[in-house]
Amino acid sequence: MTPTDTNKLSILLTNDDGIHAPGLWALYKALKPCYQVTVIAPDRERSAVSHGITLHQPIRAVQVSANGGIGGWAVSGTPADCVKLALVELLETRPDLVIAGINPGANVGVNLNYSGTVAAAKEAALYGLKALSVSIQGFENLHYQDAAECVARWIPLFYTNEIPVGTFLNINFPNLPMDGTAGVRVTRQSIDTYHEYFEKRQDPRNKTYYWQGSESLPAYSHADADGAALVKNQISITPVRCDMTDYDALERLKLWNFEREKNSNSKRSLK
Repeated sequence: MTPTDTNKLSILLTNDDGIHAPGLWALYKALKPCYQVTVIAPDRERSAVSHGITLHQPIRAVQVSANGGIGGWAVSGTPADCVKLALVELLETRPDLVIAGINPGANVGVNLNYSGTVAAAKEAALYGLKALSVSIQGFENLHYQDAAECVARWIPLFYTNEIPVGTFLNINFPNLPMDGTAGVRVTRQSIDTYHEYFEKRQDPRNKTYYWQGSESLPAYSHADADGAALVKNQISITPVRCDMTDYDALERLKLWNFEREKNSNSKRSLK
C-alpha cells in the first residue's frame, strides 16, 4: 500500500481509560478525515489491568454517543477484551491497524507489564495485525492534539515499511508542543525499576489499608532506553515483541542435562 491510497485504511481505536477519555477522541479527530475509524473501548477506566481478559462473567457491548454525538462501542470488559470482541464479533472485516491510546502518563520500562493500553496493542499483534500503543508523559494540560496529529502523519510509514508479525510499536510523547520536542528516538524497553512504597493508613473503622505509590521516573541506566528519551524531551518509539522467549537462555538451557538428572533422581527415589 502506498501513501496515496492510505485513505482506504480501516483503523480500530481503543484505550484503557474509557470511551469518554480525551486522548482517544484526539486520535479520532486527527485520523477521521483520512481513514475509516471505528472506536471500541471500555465503558469505564481500566488502567493497569495489564492483559487481563473476562472469563467468568458476561461481556456487554453497547453502541453509545460520545464526544459530541460520535458513535462508538462501549464494552464492559478490559482493553484486551475490546480488541478480541472487535475482531471476532463486532467488526465485519478486520482493521488494517489497531491503535490504543492516547494514554495519559508514560508507558515505558516495567510499566509495559501493567498497562492496559499496551495490552490492547499486544492483543492485536497476537492476531497478526499491525498495532500501536500511544501514551503521553504527564497527567495535566496534556498536548493530546499535537501527539495525535503526529501519529496521523506517521500512518503511511506503517504501510511502506514492514513490521514483523507479532511485533507492535509502543510510542511515548513528551508533554510538549511538537515543535518543542527534541526529535524522535528509536528505543528499547528499560528494565530499570521504580522506587516503590506503600503508605499505611487507617480507615474510619480503624482497619489498616495500604496505598501504593512510586517515584515518577527512575534514573535510567542506558541512554537508549524508552524512559531516557522522554527525560530528554524526545519521542520514544519501541518495537515490542509478543514472543517472550529468551533465545540466549534457550540455548544455554539445552546444555543443562535435564534428561540425565531426571533419570538420576528416579533411580535415587527407588533406593
